[in-house]
Amino acid sequence: MTARDPSLRGLSRRSLLAFSAGAFAGAFANPLLSPVGASEPTESHGLSAFGDLDLPRNFPHLPYVNPNAPKGGSFIQLAGAGTATFNSFNAYILKGDPAIDMDLTFASLMARAFDEPDAVYAFAAETAIVSTDALAFRFRLRPGIRFHDGSPITAADVAFSLTTLKDKGHPNIRALLRDMESVQADGERTVTLRFTPQRGRDAPLFAATLPIFSRAYYATRNFEETTLEPPVGSGPYKVGRFEQGRFLEFTRVPDWWGAKLPIMRGLHNFDVIRYEYYRDRDVAFEGFSARNYVFREEYTSRIWATRYDFPAIRDGRIKRETIADERPSGAQGWMLNTRREKFRDPRLREAFAIAFDFEWTNRNIMYASYQRTHSYFQNSEMMANGKPGAGELALLEPHRGKVPEEVFGEPWTPPVSDGSGQDRRVLRRAADLLNAAGWMVKDGRRVNAKGERLQVEFLFFERSFEPHHTTYVRNLTLLGVDASLRLVEPVQYRARVEDFDFDITVQRMVFPMTPGDTLRTYFSSQAAATRGSFNFSGVSDPVVDALIEQAIAAETRPKLHAACRALDRVLRAGRYWIPHWYKASHWIAYWDLFGRPNAKPRYARGIPETWWLDREKAEKIERPG
Repeated sequence: MTARDPSLRGLSRRSLLAFSAGAFAGAFANPLLSPVGASEPTESHGLSAFGDLDLPRNFPHLPYVNPNAPKGGSFIQLAGAGTATFNSFNAYILKGDPAIDMDLTFASLMARAFDEPDAVYAFAAETAIVSTDALAFRFRLRPGIRFHDGSPITAADVAFSLTTLKDKGHPNIRALLRDMESVQADGERTVTLRFTPQRGRDAPLFAATLPIFSRAYYATRNFEETTLEPPVGSGPYKVGRFEQGRFLEFTRVPDWWGAKLPIMRGLHNFDVIRYEYYRDRDVAFEGFSARNYVFREEYTSRIWATRYDFPAIRDGRIKRETIADERPSGAQGWMLNTRREKFRDPRLREAFAIAFDFEWTNRNIMYASYQRTHSYFQNSEMMANGKPGAGELALLEPHRGKVPEEVFGEPWTPPVSDGSGQDRRVLRRAADLLNAAGWMVKDGRRVNAKGERLQVEFLFFERSFEPHHTTYVRNLTLLGVDASLRLVEPVQYRARVEDFDFDITVQRMVFPMTPGDTLRTYFSSQAAATRGSFNFSGVSDPVVDALIEQAIAAETRPKLHAACRALDRVLRAGRYWIPHWYKASHWIAYWDLFGRPNAKPRYARGIPETWWLDREKAEKIERPG
C-alpha cells in the first residue's frame, strides 16, 4: 500500500515584473531582492530555491509535453488510494472530506516544472522581482486574466487569497505560510509578498503556487465552512457533474486565458476529467475491467501479480506498465503515537519496530515486489548512510550528549529476519527490550509495574491492507502484547487522525527534492501540538527542531543534503515508527485509448496532464478487428 502520488499541479491538500529593476527598487521602501550574489533587483520569469532555472526566459513550452496535443475526449480514473468519498469542494481547510484535485479549478501566480527539483515559472503572474535580501517578492499579473464568471483577477484577489489561507486555511498550509509577513496589492496588477528573515527557502515558492480565490465570491460566503457549491475558479477546469461519494467530473474551460502560456501548452488536453469513487479497491478493480474507468495506478502487489489476467489484458486492449519514479521514495510505516504514555520509552518503540518481519511479508503477501525502507528520505541524497560526513558532524556535534551516541555512527536500520515469519532471534531481542522498558510477562500478557496490560490498537480504513496488519499483530501477540485492529470508515479515520486519536496508524511521507518548511509540518514540536498536522508520531525534540532550522537555512544544495542526513540520523535513533517498504516505480494500467509524449517529467507521472485522447486507438477499441 502506498499513498496517492502528487499530480503535476502546484498544490493538493498532504504544493518579475514589467517595471525595470531600477524603477522597481526606487518605488520600494526596502530594496527588492534578486538571485544570490546580485547587487540589485532583477526581473525573472521563474523562481527556484537556489536560483537555478533550466528554462530560458522565452521558453515555448515545457520539455515533457506535446505542445500540439489534440484536445477533447474524457479521462476517467479511480479517485485514488485513501480517497473513498467527499463532502466538500473546499479543499483548503481542515473541516470536511475534500473532493480530489480541486486545484484543477484554480490558477496560481506560478506553476511547477516537474523535471526540475523545485522550479516554478510564470503563470497568472508574468514576471517577478526578488529583493536583494530575499525577503520581498513582487509579482506583476498578466493582463486579461479572469475568473470563470468573467470577472478580472486582480492583485487584491491574490492578497485576499494568501491572507485568507494564512489565517483560516488548513493547519499545514498555515504552517508553511507562517513566515509570510504580509501581502500587499499595489494597484490592479501588482502584488508584493514580504517574508520574515527566518523564512524557509520554499516558503515563497509555496505561496506562489497557492490558488487564487475570488474576493467577491467569498464576500458573501464563509471560507471556513464546507460546501458542495462549486467555487468560482480561474484554472483550466471547473467542477462539472458530480454525485457525492460516487463520481466527480471536471470540465475543461473553453477559451481559457492560460491555455497557450508556455507553462501550460500541451497540458490539460481532455475535455472531461472524471474520478470514480469506490469504498473497496477490490470492487473498484471490477469496475476497471468492465471499463467503468480507463486508467488505474495499482498500489496493491497482490492485485498486480494475480488479477491482471482477463480478456482485455490478453488481447491488448488494456496495457500494463511499470514507469520509473525518480522522486525521493520517502517514508512509509506504522507511526507510533508518542503522545500516549505507553509509547514514550524508545526501547518499547524499538521492540515494536523489530518485531515486524518484512522479509516474510514481502515474499508471502507482496510477491517480493518491494525493498525495505530504512530512512525518512529513502532513495535520495538526503538519506543517511554509513558514518556521518564532515558536514553532518558539524551539525551534530553541538548536540552530543542530548542524542543517542549511535547518531555518530552507522544510522539505525531494522534487522533482517530469516523470513520465517517468527524469527526467534529477532523476537528474543524484542522481548528483552520490552523487559528493559518495564513491560514484563505475567500470565502470558505484558504488564507494567502497575499491573496495566500493554494494549495497542492499529487504526486503518482500507481492507486491502488488513493482511499486512494481521501478520504483524501475530508477532506482537507472541510477545505478550494485546494488539488489535480497528477498521473504520474513511470519514471517521480522517477525524481520528486529525485529533491524534490513535495508537498506531500508517503514514506515508514523500518529501520534495528541496525540502524546507515542509519539514516543520512533519517533525517539529509545534506541529506535534497542532491538530491536523502531519506529525503523526508526535515528534517533539529540541534537537530535531534545531536541525530542521539548519536544513531550512542551508545556502546550497550540498548543505541542505547534509542537514537532512543529520536530521535523518536523529529521527531514526528516536525509533518513532515501524518502517515499511518502497519501490522506485509506478504500476499503471490503462485502456489503450491514449497518446502521450515520448518522455514523462522526471519527478511526476504526468498522467493525465500530458496525455491526450488518440481517436484512432479509441475507434479500434470500440470496433475491434
